[in-house]
Amino acid sequence: MPISYWEKRVAEMATGRIIGVSGPLVIAEGMEGARMFDVVRVSDHRLIGEIIEIRGDRASIQVYEETSGLGPGEPVYPTGESLSVELGPGLIEGIYDGIQRPLNVIAEMAGSRIKRGIDAAGIDRTRKWRFEPRVNVGDLVQPGDVVGVVQETPLVEHRIMVPTGVSGTVQDIYMGEFTVEETVAVISTASGPYELKMLQKWPVRKGRPYKEKLPVIEPLITGQRVIDTFFPPGKGGTAAVPGPFGSGKTVVQHQLAKWADADIIVYVGCGERGNEMTDVLMEFPQLKDPRSGEPLMKRTVLVANTSDMPVAAREASIYTGITIAEYFRDMGYSVALFADSTSRWAEALREMSGRLEEMPGEEGYPAYLGSRLAEFYERSGRVKCLCSSERIGALSVVGAVSPPGGDLSEPVTQATLRIVKVFWGLDSSLAYRRHFPAINWLTSYSLYTDRLKPYYVERLGEEFMSLRSTAMKILQQESELQEIVQLVGLDALTESDRLTMETARSIREDFLHQNAFHDVDTYTSLEKQFKMLKAILSFHTQALDAIKKGVRLADILKLQVRERIAKAKYIDETESQRFDEMLEEISQSIGDLVRKGEDASA
Repeated sequence: MPISYWEKRVAEMATGRIIGVSGPLVIAEGMEGARMFDVVRVSDHRLIGEIIEIRGDRASIQVYEETSGLGPGEPVYPTGESLSVELGPGLIEGIYDGIQRPLNVIAEMAGSRIKRGIDAAGIDRTRKWRFEPRVNVGDLVQPGDVVGVVQETPLVEHRIMVPTGVSGTVQDIYMGEFTVEETVAVISTASGPYELKMLQKWPVRKGRPYKEKLPVIEPLITGQRVIDTFFPPGKGGTAAVPGPFGSGKTVVQHQLAKWADADIIVYVGCGERGNEMTDVLMEFPQLKDPRSGEPLMKRTVLVANTSDMPVAAREASIYTGITIAEYFRDMGYSVALFADSTSRWAEALREMSGRLEEMPGEEGYPAYLGSRLAEFYERSGRVKCLCSSERIGALSVVGAVSPPGGDLSEPVTQATLRIVKVFWGLDSSLAYRRHFPAINWLTSYSLYTDRLKPYYVERLGEEFMSLRSTAMKILQQESELQEIVQLVGLDALTESDRLTMETARSIREDFLHQNAFHDVDTYTSLEKQFKMLKAILSFHTQALDAIKKGVRLADILKLQVRERIAKAKYIDETESQRFDEMLEEISQSIGDLVRKGEDASA
């Protein structure tokens, strides 16, 4: 059997020796032939590490496991490969650590704590999958073409694609049950027959290729009213959720992961507290997908890298997550990646940079912080997939940012905001008042709004965009009027201004406030959002007209229909006729007051 290129190259590479250890950083000499980002095995414990700096025959290695007990003279074994993830059937419902070791398998092998040197394949080699061909013998195929499918879960059809760099004619295609390492097709290429298996590997730090990046034309519907109505992200877009401790970043991320209108969800807990990741691991299998009724885990991949795990693995975790997400994007799916939190990823980057004795940038972060963040977020996008057909996939990325003390001027937040197009600014004062999601409507923004307008108009009509603008204007007016109220009191305002204050309060409390733990209120469709906003603003418009005709504001505010408006958020999606009844009641109630006033004046 001929020796492969990598086997030959590894054989030529010398086994290194440790000459220094500084936390997760190991310095080894005798590493001739090594390359940047090659994976190595450190000591006879076979700890996983990655080369992050080379000077002569010396290599600096970040080790993804605990390094206590290592000392000079111990061996370092090169592998000649980059840090890669395994891609194939079995990813969905997977729960991995930062370097794609399945935590459920490790728990069976070693208990609740990950032991040093333990290793487990990212994808089960023994499980058999039912492979259904989608090409015939003699068909021409190129990279990205789907040769067959596997029904991985009731919600996900796993499409087996031709790997990058392989093209030719289908020589053989098989149907039946196979493991991921068994041949399912043989492709006749210019360099000879290629045996195609369901298992692929891809280096995590290299973005997967595509034909063309396309503009974002459709929102990523989340079911969260403040987001969908005012600050929508796009399918294939980027968003950031910065906020101080306790403002609800993780809850927002969880809500988006639960309800976002995406085919596949990849959730990366990067340096999160263990109890928060436990909540995710316990909740997701119990949650029902709103579209199918199946468990949400049937279309979800979790990467759990808690704060007590080695810091170097935290740095790798977001690359592991986004590579898995790109793989499903290439199948033509809409994928949403949630990274919580990129600040802790940046802290891991800062720690490794400090141990390498690199010149520090602002607040000790490395000078390349901005470029690394950009590389990560730029892997998002709506793209034409690499294949012979017109297949389009989308990868949306939402990153949480945890600025120390809520200071949004710190480097990670500022570098992120220069890249992303949606900013959901969390406000600790709103969280203190128990207003969730605690997204500040005056500081947040979405740069996709104009681009997404045709979608909203086609689905809901021109009126929705008009109502959205009116509601935002009322909220801004409330902020200005609050300053006057604080100086001279509410009684100094005109009746119409006081109505504006009341309407703004209704928008805040009855529309923007949302209960994540209520069965009905936790998710709101776009159609229901439109009807809720229409009811609030119809009351405002008609009440304003009534005030101009002499009706007292106090009488308007006593109307019972206001209570119905306040409870509209709890109306089930199937009872949409109740909104039409509410609009009629608003017109009837305010009309009666106007007629009563006209009769009294007559």
